Amino acid sequence: MTVDTPNPDDQEPPEQPDRAYDLPHRAEGDPDNRARRAMDAIGVEFRDPSLVRLALVHRSYLNEQGIDSQTIIEESNERLEFLGDSLLGMLSAEYVYRKFPNQSEGVLTTNRVALVRTETLASWALGFGLQDLIYVSKGELGPDGEIRLRALAGTFEAILGAIYLDRGMRVARQFMARRFQADAAQMINEGETTNYKGRLQELIQERERITPGYRTVSVSGPAHDRVFVVEAVLRGEALGSGSGANKRTAEQEAAREALERLALEGIVDTDGRTV
Repeated sequence: MTVDTPNPDDQEPPEQPDRAYDLPHRAEGDPDNRARRAMDAIGVEFRDPSLVRLALVHRSYLNEQGIDSQTIIEESNERLEFLGDSLLGMLSAEYVYRKFPNQSEGVLTTNRVALVRTETLASWALGFGLQDLIYVSKGELGPDGEIRLRALAGTFEAILGAIYLDRGMRVARQFMARRFQADAAQMINEGETTNYKGRLQELIQERERITPGYRTVSVSGPAHDRVFVVEAVLRGEALGSGSGANKRTAEQEAAREALERLALEGIVDTDGRTV
């Protein structure tokens, strides 16, 4: 009979007192309700809700507080983001090491990087609906009012850091294992298949001297089964549309459809090469 020896890293840290941050509003809902919504979305119950509230404060918001704010926020989620980034690197490396026992170091590195790209982290944040809960400045918003990917990715890392501090390594590992198990195969396989986005970008840059963009048309479905619809755009005109379980997959599909459209118009061949 094998008896598991407790791992010190898996021991939960002692409960910390609630710092009770009183954050001003950017959208509807008071800070406590916003923290509760975040905990419900990610499926982790915090002992210290103030860590969740702190994880939702992007550093840009500190510079946009007006003199009418009832409470001045003096801390952003940068430190939690730093911690979450380190945890993410370790947990993703551990995952691919165990998942692919016969892969070389170079392939493991490639697969680990595929798991922690900004687009991937941002898609997870969007899947949880964190874009509606983040305190962020208008300068971090895109042309359609969407929060930029880097801010979303940083918030996801901050949430992971907060989970670790509040619930320990075991819960943080379980939280990320669910993300990896759901999306890892798809994300890694995408790196081995056709890069439609790369082909479309090369074509447009060669012909137009500009880079095509992508805009999210809709996000639907429950948190565990999101469907993203994205358009590939050039000078405001949609070239193609695609859908997928995350934004990166939807963007690849949109780029593929754009290339097919250009091929039908005789601009490129079916492999995306200029005719």
